[in-house]
Amino acid sequence: MEGTVRRMARIAAVAEPRSKAQIALAHLRERIEDGTYAPGYRLVLGQIARELGISPVPVREAVRMLEAEGLVTYERNVGAQVAMLDPELYAHTMETLGLVEGYATALTAPLLTPDRIAEARAINARMAAALEDFDPTRFTELNTEFHAHLYEDCPNPHVLDLVERGWARMARMRASTFGFVPGRARESVAEHEGILRLIEDGAPAAEIERAAREHRLNTLRAVQASTDTHHPTPRATTTSPTHREGIST
Repeated sequence: MEGTVRRMARIAAVAEPRSKAQIALAHLRERIEDGTYAPGYRLVLGQIARELGISPVPVREAVRMLEAEGLVTYERNVGAQVAMLDPELYAHTMETLGLVEGYATALTAPLLTPDRIAEARAINARMAAALEDFDPTRFTELNTEFHAHLYEDCPNPHVLDLVERGWARMARMRASTFGFVPGRARESVAEHEGILRLIEDGAPAAEIERAAREHRLNTLRAVQASTDTHHPTPRATTTSPTHREGIST
């Protein structure tokens, strides 16, 4: 009997309509994650409340929940705003991912069949088409799929694990770069094609690795340039290891 009561209680809880705070929370989280509310975007409670047709009180509650999750920050005399990316953590993650993904791409290149390359090129074509009516979230999904085609058959499982960890870390950071720096998207599509041509032409592994690594670092540099324009801060180096004294490939 007790078990039946508990099951009924759970069903009732699921069936309950969402509260206004939950509606506001879902609304805000969706727009933060899809890039509509970019890092640094100021959250005006009254305006958001009017958009949702509710009072500012549940919106304020939702903002506090997002603040507890680290998605929103509150500054005196400014108010609530979407949290900025941690520039140091982002730089370190992108630099590391550039190194391991570049190597993984070079290792995988000889294993990529013409069909597999054609699939990657088709994904890149969809990315190019998406530039016309730009959707940062969709573009980021296609970008993730494109790169997976180039590294997921990596013959070294330890390197593959490092790459996948890097991508997972980026996902947790909500790093949709293309929502933050939309101008980078077109450049990214062109660089993708360049990498595919190197693979098709049987270029040396070092050249493929360097192109894949520089592709990642170019994205990092674009974000840093945009961040410096709006919020000047010290930043980590993005010099490619191939350009540092005493290191060559």
